[in-house]
Amino acid sequence: MRVAFYAPLKPPDSPVPSGDRLISRLLIGALRRGGHEVGLLSRFRAFDAGNDAAHGGRLQRIGKALASRYVRRFLAMPPGRRPQAVFTYHVYDKAPDWIGPALAGALGVPYLICEASLNPARAKGANAAGHDAARAAVAAADAVIELNPADRKGVAGALKPGAAIIGLRPFMDIAALDAGPANRGGTAALKRLLARTQGLDAADPWLLAVAMMRDGDKLESYRVLAEALGQLRERPWRLLVAGDGEARAQVEHAFRSSGPERVRFLGQQDGEALSCLYRAADIFVWPAVNEALGMAILEAQAVGTPVIAGRHGAIGEIVSHGVTGLLVPERDPKRFAQAIAALLDDPHRASAMGRAARENARCRHDIEGAARVLDDALAGAVKRAGCHGRPAPIEIDGERRLDGANPGASLAGGGI
Repeated sequence: MRVAFYAPLKPPDSPVPSGDRLISRLLIGALRRGGHEVGLLSRFRAFDAGNDAAHGGRLQRIGKALASRYVRRFLAMPPGRRPQAVFTYHVYDKAPDWIGPALAGALGVPYLICEASLNPARAKGANAAGHDAARAAVAAADAVIELNPADRKGVAGALKPGAAIIGLRPFMDIAALDAGPANRGGTAALKRLLARTQGLDAADPWLLAVAMMRDGDKLESYRVLAEALGQLRERPWRLLVAGDGEARAQVEHAFRSSGPERVRFLGQQDGEALSCLYRAADIFVWPAVNEALGMAILEAQAVGTPVIAGRHGAIGEIVSHGVTGLLVPERDPKRFAQAIAALLDDPHRASAMGRAARENARCRHDIEGAARVLDDALAGAVKRAGCHGRPAPIEIDGERRLDGANPGASLAGGGI
């Protein structure tokens, strides 16, 4: 099928690191694995923090104007060149989809959402218009695919009759991960190499945290981790932190009480460098305060690193407590410290968890399985919508629009 893909929160082809963008790219890759042709519909970012009513109104007007223009453009094309489905990733009150429902409805094609959340508490207040728009998008969807089980209940009440809620485990392209240079030479050799380059002792247990440094939940997670490690000053450990952002000074300040000389801030790392760090680390640690998915947690497990994480959202879908890692309550530094101590004291248990984590990721969280789920979701949406079409190369409007993008520029060729 020809699929028009849109991510209203963050465009997938931006070079700025983001778990949200990573998931978009993985979804595009999984759809292609299923034999579908995917084009990027728009780079228009609909994110509205709710701090400025005028800004929110402007985003709404731009989104609706873009939808109208795309409808006119596509309807002017022969049917064999139009999208056969519209697929939107991540819809909620701060990033509603102003484009997808209107376009799918006008073209008479299925509309699917992956990851939607509706919080009734947001129905009033600064993001009320965004909440209403997100709810309207869910109500227009032929299928909603949820990565986070916690979102299903809120979405179910807004679905139209016959629409489906489909579960999808967080996933990654494990074959691509294994093919990288970091997978050669063995973990011990890699750790010795990094120890030399970073001036660390390879005999010490290495803890690893990977996350952007920004205000809010990320900063809170770093503070919980810092407080937990502050309770373990008598034990041998070194913490490597990969990430950067506007809150870096606050993050570094938080670790003063936990032994700043034992924390190495590595800054933002690219994919290959991260892969090396995941493999060299003994334990991946992340409190995951209010975190829905935790893609870094899944990446760590996929290379065989045991994880200690806060229990929130879909984290429990990734980490099997006591088998592939340990889950602790959110915002509980004492329990987090106890979990770290438990694995530091029992490296054989930690190694066994790492092996189980690697096997679990390959069996339950690989892109091939996700491709089958998405293919079935598209087929079911087509059946429910009563739509039929013959596959052909996608051609979504390439003229520059209000969002400064080339809507529908092909993502073929593995660039995303």
